[in-house]
This record gives sequence, structure tokens and C-alpha cells, in this order.
Amino acid sequence: MADESPARPDYRSTLNLPDTPFPMRGDLPRREPGWVRQWNDEGVYQRLRDARCERPRFVLHDGPPYANGQLHVGHAANKILKDMIVKARQLAGFDARYTPGWDCHGLPIENQVEKTFGRNLGRDEVQAKSRAYAKEQIAQQMADFRRVGVLGDWDRPYLTMDFGNEAGEIRALKRIIERGFVYRGLKPVYWCFDCGSSLAEFEIEYADRKSTTVDVMFRATDPARLAAAFGVERLAKDAFAVIWTTTPWTLPANQALNLNPDLDYSLVDTGRGLLLVASELVERCLQRWKLAGTVIATTRGLHLEGLRFEHPLAEVDAGYARSAPVYLADYATASEGTGIVHSAPAYGIDDFNSCREHGMAVDDILNPVQGDGRYEAALPLFGGLEIWKANPKIVDALREAGRLLDSGPLQHSYPHCWRHKTPVIYRAAAQWFVRMDAPSGSNAGVFASDPPPETLRNLALKAIEETRFYPENGKSRLHDMIANRPDWCISRQRNWGVPLPFFLHKVTGELHPDTMALIDRAIEVVAEGGVEAWSKLTAEDVLGATGEHSAENYAKSNDILDVWFDSGSTFFHVLRGSHPGMTDPSAEGRGPEADLYLEGHDQHRGWFHSSLLIACAMEGHAPYRGLLTHGFTVDGSGRKMSKSLGNFIALQQVTEKLGAEIIRLWCASTDYSGDLAIDDKILARVVDAYRRIRNTLRFLLANTSDFDPEADAVPLENMLEVDRFALARVSELQAEIVGTFDPAKGVFEGGHFGSYEFHPVVAKLQVYCSEDLGAFYLDVLKDRLYTTGASSLARRSAQTALWHIAHAMLRWMAPFLSFTAEEAWQVLAGRGAVVGAPAKVRAAKPGEAAAAAAVGGGKTTADARKPSIFVETYVDADRWRDDTLLAKWREIGAVRAESNRQIEVLRSGGQLGSSLQAIVDVRARGELHEQLASLGDDLRFVLITSGARLGALPDDAAIAFEVEPTVSPDPKCERCWHYRADVGADAEHPTICGRCTSNLFGAGERRHAA
Repeated sequence: MADESPARPDYRSTLNLPDTPFPMRGDLPRREPGWVRQWNDEGVYQRLRDARCERPRFVLHDGPPYANGQLHVGHAANKILKDMIVKARQLAGFDARYTPGWDCHGLPIENQVEKTFGRNLGRDEVQAKSRAYAKEQIAQQMADFRRVGVLGDWDRPYLTMDFGNEAGEIRALKRIIERGFVYRGLKPVYWCFDCGSSLAEFEIEYADRKSTTVDVMFRATDPARLAAAFGVERLAKDAFAVIWTTTPWTLPANQALNLNPDLDYSLVDTGRGLLLVASELVERCLQRWKLAGTVIATTRGLHLEGLRFEHPLAEVDAGYARSAPVYLADYATASEGTGIVHSAPAYGIDDFNSCREHGMAVDDILNPVQGDGRYEAALPLFGGLEIWKANPKIVDALREAGRLLDSGPLQHSYPHCWRHKTPVIYRAAAQWFVRMDAPSGSNAGVFASDPPPETLRNLALKAIEETRFYPENGKSRLHDMIANRPDWCISRQRNWGVPLPFFLHKVTGELHPDTMALIDRAIEVVAEGGVEAWSKLTAEDVLGATGEHSAENYAKSNDILDVWFDSGSTFFHVLRGSHPGMTDPSAEGRGPEADLYLEGHDQHRGWFHSSLLIACAMEGHAPYRGLLTHGFTVDGSGRKMSKSLGNFIALQQVTEKLGAEIIRLWCASTDYSGDLAIDDKILARVVDAYRRIRNTLRFLLANTSDFDPEADAVPLENMLEVDRFALARVSELQAEIVGTFDPAKGVFEGGHFGSYEFHPVVAKLQVYCSEDLGAFYLDVLKDRLYTTGASSLARRSAQTALWHIAHAMLRWMAPFLSFTAEEAWQVLAGRGAVVGAPAKVRAAKPGEAAAAAAVGGGKTTADARKPSIFVETYVDADRWRDDTLLAKWREIGAVRAESNRQIEVLRSGGQLGSSLQAIVDVRARGELHEQLASLGDDLRFVLITSGARLGALPDDAAIAFEVEPTVSPDPKCERCWHYRADVGADAEHPTICGRCTSNLFGAGERRHAA
């Protein structure tokens, strides 16, 4: 016989359960490439430009990465940080432009070509293969940068090897020449044997090196004059000036000795003769030499000027039969050595300057070390030897000559080539320089037509004072580097680079009288055919074969510009001309500065440095308004990333395993002002943080899936109090994150985004998702969202708040969680609302305009929908600010937290299963009692209990409130799970409570607070 009992009602189907196409799992590695393609196919970057047409500009000028090698997470961090800043400004309403660039010339690329094809290639072939190699590298790096979600003008990046940019660089050089800052001179410059070229100050790094020290004796050639200088009648023994040096290889080129005029010097009688050293160092020197000695006389260095001492190898080979005069110089000190400095003017700046100041002619300076690191073949005893290998032979020769007092190893900091990591030397070479100080003698500017009123050093130091630094300690670092740097050597002896288009007289070395016109010719040639076109022209092609000013008398220079000149001058041809729309008509005759330069802190000596000098030399001001620096990527133990250590993390490795979004969130959550630590454990924590944010976002989207903002939004004044509190919290948090912005005036101040900070935003967003929302507001909201009538005021009020929260959150996270924000935006914007200007809606029903304004206003038709979250602006959250409400609900939150703690005690003891099984007695005093009383019966929904009774504490109570939960004796409602006495009050629905019966079949329950 069939069972004819009525079917049990399915009350679960009556709940407003959340639903969204936004998945719980991001599946980032698989889905992110689709977003990259979509952004490209839909031309999102150009849409951003169109959306901000005629708005105030924000320009972050990209420091060009070098077009060489696989990208690692450090490269990604740099580009992502730039991308986050640009997107944050775009969302603030600025026309935030980002044109990515690449540094394409220079030695690393040339070295790669030589490694692949050999070192005997002709200049033309080196240039052709270098250009092709750079093009390959750029294509790969561009794909990797786009893969991590960086939005920019990828269809029109700037490349320093673009013909127009190469020509622009020569234009910049011409302007600096016209301003009188360029000169040619012979002076010691850093020289790398591996590069085969001079190096700039920025290309030097310091590392420990073991050197050989020597104490060497120079015999006095006029003992009578030496005796008179010391006030003694005569010298009973040979007398020697003793020098100490860490560079024995420089001794074959010795030409002078330097003593300090203000130091006391002693003549010490020893078993090796009378030895001349600084008085302060006598004891130390005798101990080092293992000699006993007696000071027989003392005098000031001033009295020893002009004395001459014989080269220590003079008796070994006639080629060294020369004497070294004593010059007075402050750089001879008693801090170490002997207080006497041997001077090889070709191999030291101080030595060079001292010898020149004392009248030594440039042509008289000895320079036996060749560009490959070997002595010239004609050098006596050591000709043809590589200098480092010659060191021990020089020591042996000094010992055999009886002129060596001591020799030993010394571990010390020594300059190395930034690229090759090999030791460099100072080496005198005829080079082109940009001078830092007032011209004098040989460093007077050439062809100056518009000399500046101030030195380049002063101009640069003033520009630093006008620049904002993030963090601020970057200011002192750059200031010190500029204050103490020597003249900038801008010429290089290589093939792949922008030419110095000079023609030099074959005898005098003077520039061609038509140099400025010849530079213009070079600009035309390079603009048309690149640096290769100029390289292929001979002196005869340009000057003709015969005549006074022809190739008969002038040779074409093969030097190229320092690669730092390439990148440092990009502000001129990129921001000023090669990219349409960059020129700012409000700049009043001077080129527009970039709002920001952003690179690693090593660029204080690199790109920041060279850009500053070039801009100040050309225009008298910095090319940037702000400088931001970040640290290097290190592993979890703080060790620098290195393939040899096994802690190197390739960018593709992470994107394929975890997704680019995780790298972006890691970058945003790290304090970039220091080093950025990354390893698998750190990334695992980032993944957890991402899931929390994504799940919160999914809740917001799911619970507004049936919400039409145009029809369903509740005006602010009609919303439930806890919903208004939630929006007040959004307003408060947005003020902390975004700050104050006025796109019409171009002002963006305060807030973390305003000062380019992201890690506090990520931290606050996580706390907001987990505590403000997850542990409080959304927890309180679930009952109202799921159990009240689908279209009830109670539910629509909650949905209105969630809608606003989702819009605000997506904009906060879009700069760093770009893929996720765009994915969620497609779900959210697909339902119609656009947050923007004050409401402009149809007036079909009373109050509807206010309702639309509550959502944010703006056009809401499908035709007006914007294609990307990045086209949006931050929501107008100021209208929700209510400090009184914030204070009130923070007090209520404290009561709820204590209630939860007490309930958890009962749960742990097995007395109840969930908080809904509890009834809570709350007793409070004063204002808090009034605040809780204002909630009425809604207090139980805040506490998420089936009942809440409020009582009073005396005003003089020691505590503000107390909470005591008990287990409810009532039955459980099958639909809402509350324990209620009225469960089954309606006989037709015996398993649900009166509240659910009303929500399903009656007028619905009334809520006013929660």
C-alpha cells in the first residue's frame, strides 16, 4: 500500500542562497594568459588613454632594463611596482601614462655577440648582430612583462636603439656641448681590461681583493740638500725616501714622490741606511721592517719640496735611470704606509693632478700599460707582461736591487667592473668628459655658445633639493655621490653604441672647426639609418679627400658614448618627442619632468645619476619630480639571489606554478624600501592571503547576484544601521588607502597610494577581509541575506552595502591584484552599475534617483558600461563617513567579541554546538547601555544567538559590560536554525519559527539595526 503522507517541505530551497560565476579557485596559471590576450586584443591601454583624455597627467618614466638575459623575480618586482603605481594613479582619475623601454646598446650585448661569433668580427658585423640580438631579447622580455599583468604602451615601447632615439641622444650631446660642459683631455679614468674600454663612476663596484704591498726605498740623488733640509751637517750613510704601495705594477711608471707640507718627517738611522718617513709612523714602520733605528733629525714636509730621489730600479736597467722630484700634496697622510706617496700620474687621479699642477706636461707622462692590461713591449724588464702577473716579478726585481724593505698580502676593498666583476685600474687615456666644476686649462668646454651661469655640480645639487625622495634617505645618498664625483668620462672604445661624431686633427688632436654642423649631419644620418649608417661613413665621405679641413688632415673618431648616456638622455627624446602627446604645453618653454623615476637603490649611482647630470647640463633642472628606490630580491635567509647558491628564482617558474597574481601580491605586500625576501615558504603565505581575499570577494559577488542597483538600491538614510556602519568603515579605510585626490587640479596627497606605499594596503585589506568583514559584518549579515524576503528592505539594504563594498574593494586591489580585480569586475559590471558622478537616472518612481545615487550614480545603461576596472575611478566614499557610527559600532563589536569568547567556553565544554543555541545576558552601563538598547531585538542578530537580554550595570561599576550565555531550551527552526519558542506556532509549518513563516508567507520581519 503506497504511503500517502504529504511530502516534507524543502525549506532549504526557500533560502536566498548565494550564487556567482566567479569561481572559488583562481586557477591562475591557466586563466591569466587569457586576460593578457584580452587586454591586448581589446586595446585596453589605449582605452585608458581615451578615458582620461585631457585629464591631468601622471608620467612614470621607465628606467630601461637591459636587453640581455632571462628575467627573474627581481625584474618582475621592478616592473610590477611601476605598474601598481601607474594603475593607482589611473584609478584616481589621472591620465597615467606608462611607456616601457629598453636599454639596447653597450658592452654586455657586444660580449654576447663575441662569445657566440668570436672576437674577430668587423665593426659593421658586430653592430648588425648586436641589433638582432637585442631585438630577440626584447621580444622575450616583453612577453614576460606582459605575462605578469603590466599594462603599458607595448605596441610603442621606446628602445634606445630606435633610429630616432639614437639621433635624439646626439641632439642631447650637442646641447651639452653648446652649454660648455664637454671637453677632451688626457687623465686617468677607470679602465677595464675585459671591456677594453674606459668606465664611468657608475660602472664601478667594490669587492674584497688580495693585493701585494711593498715598502720601497728611493735613494736621495743630492744628499747635501737633504742634510740641509733636516738641519744636519752631512749624511753619514745613503739616505732613502720610503714609500708604501698596494700596486707594485705602477712602480715602473713612477715619476714623483708626494709629501704632506704640514706633516713632520724624520730621518731614521737604521742598518739599511738613513730612512725618510712620517714622524708619526716611525715606530710602526720599524716594527714592520723588523729594523732597529734612531731618529737623527726631524723637519716639516714643506722644507723637503724639490728634493729628488732615484728610481729604485735605476741600477738594474738604464731604462729606469731617472729621478723623482718631491711634490707637496695634502693627499699624502700619516694614516697608513710611510706618509710618502709614490706618484705614477698615468694611474691615479691625485697623482695626475699633483704632477700637472707642478708643471709636468701631458706628453711627459709615462703610460706603459696598454688597453689589454699588458705593458708595452718596450718597457724595460717587464715589457709584454700582464700587469697582475708582473707584480711578483717587480717585487723580485726590487729585492734583488736591494730596494725592498717589506712585502706582504693585504685584503682590502678594491674597485671592480660592474659587468665583469674583475679588478679595474686607473689609466690615463685621451677621453671625452662632462665637467662638473668651473673650467680651467685643458678642461675648458668646446664650442660653447650658451654657457650656464653655474657649474654642473651646483645645478645638480640644487635639483636634488627640489626632488622628492621615496624613501627620504635616498636624498643624502644621491647628494653625496654628486658632491664628490669627478668629471664624467662619456667616451668608450667599443663598437655597439651611439657615436661621438667628432673629427680630430691628426697632429694637434683639435676638433674640426665645423664640428657643430658635422654633428647635425650625423643626426640626420643616424635618424635615417641608425648608428650603423654613420659608422659606415668614412672621413672622406663626410669631409672630402683633400683640403685644409678634409680627411687629409682630420680623422674620424670611432669612440661611442657611454651607455649611461644612452639611458640617461631618454627623458629628452622620449618624453619630449619620440612618443606623441608627451610634450606638456604648460611647461613654459622647458621640457616636462617625469612625475616619477623608479628603480633599485643601486641606480643612485646609475640611471638616476646620469639622468640628473644630463638634464641639468641641458636644461638646468632634474628630469624628474620624484625618485623612488626599492631593494634587491633576496631569499628567506637574506642572501642575494644567485644561480650558484641555488636560490635563484626565474620569473616563468613562479608564473607557471602559482600564477603572476601571486608574484604581484608578494611584491605589493613587501616593504620594498628594504630588500624583498622571497622563497617557497614566503610564497605559500602569499597564496593563503590571496585565497582569503578571493573568498571574501566571491561572497560579495555571490550575495549580490540578483541585485539590480538601478531598481533595488536602498538610499543611505533608509539603510539598516549596521549597513551604514559598514559603509562608514569603507569611507574610513579608503581615506587611509587612497588619501585625497583632485584630478582636476592634479593633486594626489595623503594615503598609502599617494606616497607609493602598497604593503600597508595589503595588510589592511587582509585585516579588513578577515576581521571587519569575515569575522564581523558578513557573519552578522548571513541570516538577513539568506532568510529574509528576497526583495525585502532588510535584504536590499544589505545588498546595497555589499555592492558598494565590492566596488570599493575592487578599486583598492586592482593596482596589485589586477587579474582578479578584472575578473570580478566583469561579473560586477555585467549587471549594470557604473560608479562615477552624481546620479543621472530616470525619474520613474519617487525615491529612485536617491537610490541610484546611493549606489554611486553615473549612467547605468548597458551601452555606457566601461570595458575595464582600470577605466574606473575610486568610489566617492566621503559621503558615507560617520565617525559617531564608527565609534558606536566599535563599542558594540567589543561586546560581541566577549560574547563569542564566553560562548566558546561553553562550546569547548560540550554544552552547546553553535552560538545560535545560546541565549546571552548582557549587562552594561552608561552610554554603552544606551547604544546596545538602541538595537532592540536586533542585538541577538549582532551576537548571532537565538536570544539576547539586556540589563543595566550600576554607573560606578568597575567594568563597562559583562556577558553571560546560557543554553536555549527552545526547539531549533529547520529553516533559519535559530532556537525559538515559536517553532511550530503555525500548524501548517510545524518545523519552522514564526519569523521564517512571516518571511515566507506574511509581511516579513522588520529589522532596523542589524
